[in-house]
Amino acid sequence: MRRGTNLPRMAGFNQTVILDVVRRADAGLSRAQLARRTGLSAQTVTNATRRLLEQGLVREEGETSRPGPGRPGTLLHLDARGRYAIGVHLDPAVMTFVVLDLAGNPVAQLQEPTPVPDQPERVVAGLVRAIEELVDSSGIDRTLILGVGIATPGPIDVEQGVVMDPPHLPGWHGVPLRDAVAEGTGLPVILDKDTIAAASAHLWNPGVHRSTDFMFFYLGTGVAMSLVIRDDVVRGSSGNAGEAGHFVVDPGGETCECGKRGCLGAVLRAETLVNQGVEAGVISHPGSLSDPREIDTAFSALCAAADAGDTRAVSVLEVAGRRLGMAAVVITDLCDLDTVIVGGPLWSRMEPHAMPALEKHVAAHQVPGGAHSIAVLTSPLGPQVGAVGAGCLVLGQAFTPRPSDLMLDA
Repeated sequence: MRRGTNLPRMAGFNQTVILDVVRRADAGLSRAQLARRTGLSAQTVTNATRRLLEQGLVREEGETSRPGPGRPGTLLHLDARGRYAIGVHLDPAVMTFVVLDLAGNPVAQLQEPTPVPDQPERVVAGLVRAIEELVDSSGIDRTLILGVGIATPGPIDVEQGVVMDPPHLPGWHGVPLRDAVAEGTGLPVILDKDTIAAASAHLWNPGVHRSTDFMFFYLGTGVAMSLVIRDDVVRGSSGNAGEAGHFVVDPGGETCECGKRGCLGAVLRAETLVNQGVEAGVISHPGSLSDPREIDTAFSALCAAADAGDTRAVSVLEVAGRRLGMAAVVITDLCDLDTVIVGGPLWSRMEPHAMPALEKHVAAHQVPGGAHSIAVLTSPLGPQVGAVGAGCLVLGQAFTPRPSDLMLDA
């Protein structure tokens, strides 16, 4: 139980409140404007902004336009170069690395095939080596790096930083990934589920979308979903919310490993779409359906055929988009959401052909009571969304104001 207020923490909390407001104001804000927007006293704002300037987190540039007598106010802007975060997305097929500035913009990036996905030791070694390579090549002062965020398939133990038996990472049983990467890099590390990290990317950057309540579909080697309610990602009791793989969208569809037919994970996973492309005569059979890297290559060939106008390939991807729409309308009704965002490594390639079918299905759906329309968006972060989201988790942990941090433990 937590009660009371930890007053010594108040100054730091006020500082993060001001930084958060400045970060969201593209044109900058004066100290007087900050006081009005935050409800803090002028003296509190002055003290907090002085510390932010000293720490290199904000900068002064320009003045407010003020009619009549009196001095205009100096504008404060976020200094995006004040701090950095590293984001890593571990997919069974590919590892993606980004360095984000304080605004959440990628300033350096790297992508490599996942080395022997079923051998955790080799993957961890590859992660550490690639992180060090990226830091060195970026030329960024290492003391300005807040830490590393890693997004992996679930399930995971968030508290312990352990990866627990992901379906697409055989051999990963209780792997202490967070601590292993922290030891290898000497940097603080956060571990989170890939779909939760991806949704978080759309919260840190306020220009990505306008809704506070949305669902995010992640399409990578697996299929998952995140819910965001009032600008908070729904994590669940163990931090593993979003396992939408067994949501039935086609009772006559492919058989899932759970025994049911037409589960979302069964009909939209890369292996299924590749098999459909093979059966349609669009692509040749990959060497192994157990190797995520070979499946990924075959999926790229399927999408390339669709881009070239092969109607058989287009049909496979259109059906996938329609099935995604079937899940979307049920969940938007259930949670009263007005926005659907889709992203991930698979989606970035299939979107030109799957999106029209998804949009059509959602547009034909009658929202109960006609309360609102439903916007369907493609994430502008592309295949890097998981890595960007992982980096945003680091930024958010450091600079998001959380009232709970002021509470005392009983």
